[in-house]
Amino acid sequence: MTVDIAGNLKAFLDDRDPGARYASFDYCFNHFQAARESGELARLGEGDGLLLSCLQLGFYLASWGMMRGSGDLLQRSMRRLIPVVETIIHEPAATCTLDAHSYAHKSGDVLELSKRIRAAFKDGARDPNVGVSDTLVTKTMLGVFGCIPAFDRYFRIGFRCETLCKSALLRIGRFYADNRSEIDAQKVFTLDFASGRDTRRCYSRAKLIDMIFFQEGLQASIRH
Repeated sequence: MTVDIAGNLKAFLDDRDPGARYASFDYCFNHFQAARESGELARLGEGDGLLLSCLQLGFYLASWGMMRGSGDLLQRSMRRLIPVVETIIHEPAATCTLDAHSYAHKSGDVLELSKRIRAAFKDGARDPNVGVSDTLVTKTMLGVFGCIPAFDRYFRIGFRCETLCKSALLRIGRFYADNRSEIDAQKVFTLDFASGRDTRRCYSRAKLIDMIFFQEGLQASIRH
């Protein structure tokens, strides 16, 4: 698959701003990754740590379109996210090493993680039989772990895939392997909430691929 990697990333990032909606990813990702790096994930499940974690995840999901009227999240408070946060903080350390470079051997681990996140959303749902979309699951995994692109409308159009499955992950992994040097050369750092400036924390490989194919899908939609 041939795409303009640098051009798509530039187009996605052209309007980047600390106050813009997509910066909510940076703040959510920073929140969970900083706790992991400091060995303090457990505190995110207690008191104000749990409150702040639900707020970070909830606002990120809202900014990224997951509070639409057709979804169950719109009908619930942020307490619905408690089972999701609890699942996140109990993930083994190996989960944080998952990224597009490891899909050839770790696609099963990514899919198992998606099942745990999906089950956690069901635990917090008003109706336990409510469907939990691939979009919601993968956006959560991206915003917390950075381990997978968000399987939303534009990514699916751009990457030409329909659902989250092993074959899609293996294709993403092959795309990364085929374009490793160019993707790795694209260093993008998360934005710091307090200062609005770059941190020293890089976007993951999967996050870069998410932006590349989101932009590809957006451009394809405009053309048609």
